[in-house]
Amino acid sequence: MYNNSDISHNTNTDINININANTEISTNTDTNSRPKYKMAIFDMDGTILNTIDDLAASINHALRVNGMPEHSVVEVKGFVGNGIRKLVERAVPLGTEEEDIDRVFTSFHEYYKDNCAVMTKPYDGIVNVLDELKRAGVILAVVSNKAEYAVKQLCEDYFPGTFDIAAGDVEGRRRKPYPDSVNAVLEKMKINKSEAVYIGDSEVDINTAKNAGMDLIEVGWGFREEEFLLSEGAPFVIHNPEDISAIIINNK
Repeated sequence: MYNNSDISHNTNTDINININANTEISTNTDTNSRPKYKMAIFDMDGTILNTIDDLAASINHALRVNGMPEHSVVEVKGFVGNGIRKLVERAVPLGTEEEDIDRVFTSFHEYYKDNCAVMTKPYDGIVNVLDELKRAGVILAVVSNKAEYAVKQLCEDYFPGTFDIAAGDVEGRRRKPYPDSVNAVLEKMKINKSEAVYIGDSEVDINTAKNAGMDLIEVGWGFREEEFLLSEGAPFVIHNPEDISAIIINNK
């Protein structure tokens, strides 16, 4: 059950998107049973999936094969959130030449595409929450700065048939916190931004929701500390996945 004590309040182009062909838009007009939002758009890394160990293993492999020092998992947590290119740029030594960054970037992709689901797993309770939202008729989406091939594979591996639409990082589309991917999935599913909520775990997600003009649910089990999230403008931080369905379905 949703409890206010579980929340910390802040005091201060045309694109290719994967769509589940079985999606049905709810036409329920009973305002008493209708969820608060028609659509829930989830970030992936740190929100629905704990991907950090595979990300750390992959970036360290890429650094190692290119003769560069490796990083701890804690350090890698601070590098993620803005896509793989930015992860690589933050992980390489200061002053690394662009062509060397390119080599590490290529090495990462070559390794990660075959090793993105080795240690990755859904956060406890997330699968049940997604199932509950789906049963309530909420359209489910993923919008991630992760490479599109990984978004597709991980959705298939861990959430088969769950998400109605998913968008990852592809060439020619601006990454979050730009709202391009969020706006595109809203348009594709014919949902107004006022009818959707964005769920994420980082400052990138806070700014994505702000730039898209959407409501936000910020989670505290991901890659950033709660105090930091509140300082970055999160209206509140939840600590239990069940709070997501409580807010969306039960209007708590």
